[in-house]
Amino acid sequence: MKKIFILIAMFVFVLGAMAQGQYFYEWKDGKFVQRSLSEVDSITFNLPDTPHQRVYKFVDLGLPSGTLWADRNVGADSPEASGDYFAWGETTSKIDYNWNTYKWSEGSTKFPTKYCGHSSFDADNKTVLDLEDDAAYVNMGTDWRMPTYEELCELYYECTWTWTTLNGTNGYTLTGHNGKSIFLPAAGYCMNSNFYDKDVLCCYWSSSLYGVGEPYYAWSSSYSSNTQNHRSQSRYYGHTVRAVVR
Repeated sequence: MKKIFILIAMFVFVLGAMAQGQYFYEWKDGKFVQRSLSEVDSITFNLPDTPHQRVYKFVDLGLPSGTLWADRNVGADSPEASGDYFAWGETTSKIDYNWNTYKWSEGSTKFPTKYCGHSSFDADNKTVLDLEDDAAYVNMGTDWRMPTYEELCELYYECTWTWTTLNGTNGYTLTGHNGKSIFLPAAGYCMNSNFYDKDVLCCYWSSSLYGVGEPYYAWSSSYSSNTQNHRSQSRYYGHTVRAVVR
């Protein structure tokens, strides 16, 4: 009866032609052993696992604008997970969040290098993130983007907000007029290399600059168990992101 050998893909094997026929090398007991192809019925390769692919879904909350919201944060594996934290206009998370590490500054709030309308600076008059700088678009795919300030406001005014706990995580359940809902975990925020107000405060970026004359700030949402508001925030802060369908 012919044997079946299992090869681990990380080891090299060679197929060749010799006078006596084809052969290959099997890694066994810490060394390569030459085998003839006539000895086997099949060869199975154990390939490395493919990278984890998150599946994001949208929820129709019945909003007047028709905007569809993601069911979880960017980088999150579940609706209650915090996901990744981003400085405004950056598309990767990092360890340290301050002006010196911020992509669109020269180490100081005096020098914003993009998204600026102030006459004292090299103005580009951009007030909404380009897609290449949109954390949702870059990390979730081209069907998604970050919400604008107006879309965050609509979410606030058109949904019923209920402070609750989902699988041990505090946050808000937002229920639309049609009865469907999403959960926003209270993930807090990052400044320098520290986390603040985790399980106490929901902090989410919009894609909107605070104003053409205020290049240091962008619009964000801030929701605790007893307050919900929108405010300007320094662009270098690390906030979570909840996407909408483009």
